[in-house]
Amino acid sequence: MAPKQFTLDPGTRALLHDLGISTARVLRRAQLPAGFFAHGPVTLTTEEYYRFWEALDGEAADPDLAAKIGRALSVEVFNPPIFAALCSADLRTAAERIAAFKPLICPVNLDVAFDHADLTITFHWPEGPTPPPLLVAAELAFWAALARIGTRRQVYPTRVAMRRAPEPSTETTSYFGTPIREADTDAVTFSAEDASLPFLTEDESMWNFFAPELRRRLSELEASATTAERVRAALHERLPAGESSINAIASQLMLSPRTLQRQLQAENTNYQAVLSDTREKLARRYLADRSLPTSQVAYLLAYDDTNSFYRAFRRWTGLTPDAARNGDNLTAAEPV
Repeated sequence: MAPKQFTLDPGTRALLHDLGISTARVLRRAQLPAGFFAHGPVTLTTEEYYRFWEALDGEAADPDLAAKIGRALSVEVFNPPIFAALCSADLRTAAERIAAFKPLICPVNLDVAFDHADLTITFHWPEGPTPPPLLVAAELAFWAALARIGTRRQVYPTRVAMRRAPEPSTETTSYFGTPIREADTDAVTFSAEDASLPFLTEDESMWNFFAPELRRRLSELEASATTAERVRAALHERLPAGESSINAIASQLMLSPRTLQRQLQAENTNYQAVLSDTREKLARRYLADRSLPTSQVAYLLAYDDTNSFYRAFRRWTGLTPDAARNGDNLTAAEPV
């Protein structure tokens, strides 16, 4: 994920007001201009975005702030991509739409996985400094708030996980309906039943009104990304479906395979190198989840069989997947 800028909506001021937190003091602590919100939506680099959330955490000095943010969220403080997603038929559809447009408003990519049992939304942050814990916790709280606003029901996640989980607290556990657990990824899971509850806010005509502008903005953002980054993002979507060929990825990016290779060569890399690097990082992340059998990891990485995955992993690390997992030698796992 390349360094980019992300929109911080003026509705943030209303949210801070509702929380009883001084916007001016947060901006001063974050070393941002005092009149930051004076002229509508503002954009922040990843560093500034993180600083804002660190300053908010420091100013509030409240271990339950993420839960309070979740309770304070309302349609009035949602920015256009989120408001548009609230027009969806259900949480599953909203999650898929938000995942597509999230890079416009926050330095994170979302993976959305849905099956007969549950809906899981996993966060992948950019390489470099780790995101502030308050930001991660607030992003997790957002999903419970969205589900409740859309369905007008008290929907609770079945699992909430963070890489830097806070100390358990009664208020936060009450908000989520479950403790935030320490894990190797930041993720929130809802039952398939809750993810399919109809949103009473559904308005397809409103979504059709917002979608073209969001797609235009997303196209501008993607145009600033390197070809290698675009290939990694496409692989993230296609590998679990068993597709790893350059033809499939080039087709998704609306390029010919030859043009794709030429653009990658201009960035001093090639398709096979990007594919291998993406698979290695995903493999480390998947293997850190001990509930996933190695055969399932191989499948998620689009290998034809488990032996092919074993050979590739040994080539990357000098270890078998089982040896790496048993020796906890997975600390190099990074977001793709």
